[in-house]
Amino acid sequence: MADPVSYSAVTPRIGMPMLFAGQSQKETTVNEALIALDMLLGGGVQGVRSAPPAAPSAGQVWIVGNLATGAFAGRTDALAGWSEGGWRFIQPSPGMRVQDMEAGGTRIFANGWQLAQTPPLPTGGPVIDAEARGTIVAIIAALKVAGIFSQSV
Repeated sequence: MADPVSYSAVTPRIGMPMLFAGQSQKETTVNEALIALDMLLGGGVQGVRSAPPAAPSAGQVWIVGNLATGAFAGRTDALAGWSEGGWRFIQPSPGMRVQDMEAGGTRIFANGWQLAQTPPLPTGGPVIDAEARGTIVAIIAALKVAGIFSQSV
């Protein structure tokens, strides 16, 4: 499904439609902008998908994965949100952050979506410092809770 409406004047970072003087049916433009804001500020994304889910609910958002198919074709890395009017897409800008609920971590957009991976816990070595290892384990746990490192690893 193509975008329901195409706008000639949009914001430079996320492409929200802008009003222009004397415009009729302003509610259409304003509603499209509100849907975009809801997608970005709604708390996160469900996960990453290369194909649209079979039964999405209004307000759910995904990151479009590689080799996208169906309504997601040609939209790799975009945020895809389902609304009553169909799919809406937002092209991310560098530095954009979203909470990936499936992975349990924060994704940052920089030449594609990046998810910080948990480093391996310390093992071995000629000297074992139990206090240092305990501190490292606590730091990694705190970064997982903060969403910096993925919970799934």
